[in-house]
Order: sequence, then structure tokens, then C-alpha cells
Amino acid sequence: MRVFKFFINLNKEEKWLNEMAKQGYSLSKKSCGYEFTPIKTEYAAIKMDYRRFKKQEDFEDYCALFEDSGWQHIAGTKHSGYQYFKKADESGTEDIFSDVPSKAGRYKRLSNMWIGLAAFYIPIFAAFVAVGFIELAPLLDPKSLYLTPGLWEESGAAFWGAFLFETPFALFRGALFALFPIMIMLFLIFAFKANKYYQSAQSD
Repeated sequence: MRVFKFFINLNKEEKWLNEMAKQGYSLSKKSCGYEFTPIKTEYAAIKMDYRRFKKQEDFEDYCALFEDSGWQHIAGTKHSGYQYFKKADESGTEDIFSDVPSKAGRYKRLSNMWIGLAAFYIPIFAAFVAVGFIELAPLLDPKSLYLTPGLWEESGAAFWGAFLFETPFALFRGALFALFPIMIMLFLIFAFKANKYYQSAQSD
């Protein structure tokens, strides 16, 4: 079974995954969505970290470190950032983190990731504007998205017929022009929220 959800608060994501396990669905893979394998209903202590690695060896050492503490790595890759662990040994540690700063640090790394994405797309957006691939005028004046000559001088049935016919095309053009600004804004919002969770986690 595949489920599509989005979280910034890792604690809420952990809680949801544990609830899914209680309902008989165990997380088996995370990519563009969550993939679950049917299992017998169980209480599964699932914890998360956010960490990326340049070398496969470093990633394997990272997973082995948690396995030595009784936590099995169940989803995540060296590039994915999001790492999922399931408690495999009842005698293992109660958490995958040894202290508050290390647990809070995952939100800092998550915030830095969103800022990095925004920083990556800003120069691309600026370059597209500079070469004319993206126009800013339609974002400030939506009427310019309509290309029918004399549309705004028409009235009555002639106006509404042309307006309704071209509106889907105008919305599509507008979406293309607004895609990068919207993406950049969302990345910055996600970074801000993750940083707030980081600050809050430090005081827990």
C-alpha cells in the first residue's frame, strides 16, 4: 500500500507511522510516498533522523551504530536525508538520540536542506527572467496572460465566450511563470518552520 503525505514536524510523522503499525501496516520504503507492508498489528517504536551522506561507507557505519543500540534501519538512503528506524531489540535504548541537542539537530539539518533548495533555484529563476523565458509582467498584470486581441474591449456574450475559452490557457501560462517563485517561497517557509521546531526542541 502506498500513502502520500507530507510532514515537516518529524515528531508528528513518527506518531503517524506508529499508528499505521498499530493498524497493521509496517513502513517498508519512503520515496515520493510511503510504502507499507501488511503485518500483524503490533506496537512498533519508530524513530526518525534527517542526515545525508557523501560516502556509502559513512552511511553504512551510521546504520550500524544504531543497530548496535537495538534499532533497525527500515527506510532511507544515503542521499534521501530522511532515515527511519524501528526498535528491534527490547533491551535497546529508548531513543535513537542520546541527548536533546542531537535530537534537535535533525531539524537544523532539515532547515538547512530547504534553504539550500531555495538558494539553488533563485539563480535559475533569475537567469530565466534575464533571458525572457519567464516574464514577470503577467504575475503583476494577470490580464496580459490573455492573448486574444481586443478581448478587454469586448462586452456581453462575445466577451464571456472568448474569456471562458481562453481562461484555461491563461491559467496554464500563469502557472508556468509562477512555478519558480512559488517553489522558492515554499522552500523558505518550510525552512522557517523547521528552524522553529529546532529552537523548540532545544528547550524540551
